[in-house]
Amino acid sequence: MMLQSDSCGGLDRIHPERSSGSECDGSIVRLPGHDEFSPATRAFEITSILVASALLAVLVFRTLPLIVGNPAWVFVGLLGVLLADFASGLIHWFADTWGHETMPILGRRLLRPFRVHHLNPKDFLRRDFIDCNGDVAFLQIPMLASTLFLMEHTSWGGALGVFGLGLCGVGLFTNQFHLWAHRASPAPIIRWLQDRGLILGRAEHRRHHRQPHQTAYCITTGWCNGPLDRIGFFPRLERFITRCTGIPPRADYHGFVSQHRGRAGNHPHHH
Repeated sequence: MMLQSDSCGGLDRIHPERSSGSECDGSIVRLPGHDEFSPATRAFEITSILVASALLAVLVFRTLPLIVGNPAWVFVGLLGVLLADFASGLIHWFADTWGHETMPILGRRLLRPFRVHHLNPKDFLRRDFIDCNGDVAFLQIPMLASTLFLMEHTSWGGALGVFGLGLCGVGLFTNQFHLWAHRASPAPIIRWLQDRGLILGRAEHRRHHRQPHQTAYCITTGWCNGPLDRIGFFPRLERFITRCTGIPPRADYHGFVSQHRGRAGNHPHHH
């Protein structure tokens, strides 16, 4: 599959069979794609989604009476939603900025998908619900299980439960919200949620896909993007890490991009 830039500002449209160069520099990018996983991995993802969904249902059942009895608990839940959004940004930033795609486990499952996504954002849209949400569901299972356990065995379990409901109930669908933000015409209810800022919106996420892809990292609701970008949170964190380790940010990311652009340069044009 080829992607051709329709403007000098970025890679915008996929042209599966088009091979002429862009108007800006005559270049064509042969895009990397999302990895295809084995039936065993797919079964693992299905299991993760089912288990996480069941645990979330139990958490809803146990916390809903608390919220109905005292609506002020909603604010505790909103703190959990904020943390889910911040955590999505932190993970996204890490995947974009540090490490190598050959790292064990994290390389292929976390780093590569985000880096592929910058070069080929439309490829994300071919992922189905299981492929999109399986990994996130797996990560949610220990959080949901520990929240339910502590609810039953601590005096502060109620607050933790409502906080966990906001954190996990929204966080579980982070990748789904992200995918919907790439759809040109999402379902009306999804568009309604996006337009009101209740989940990640297209305009908000579009900021991240502008070069150099170093703003608007949060992809759950997007609520944290504005404050974090205004205070320069991630650039400051990068400078701190570089001072401590001597490792520059995005060293491997730039190599990944150059590698795939280099392949495109070697690809013969067909007229």
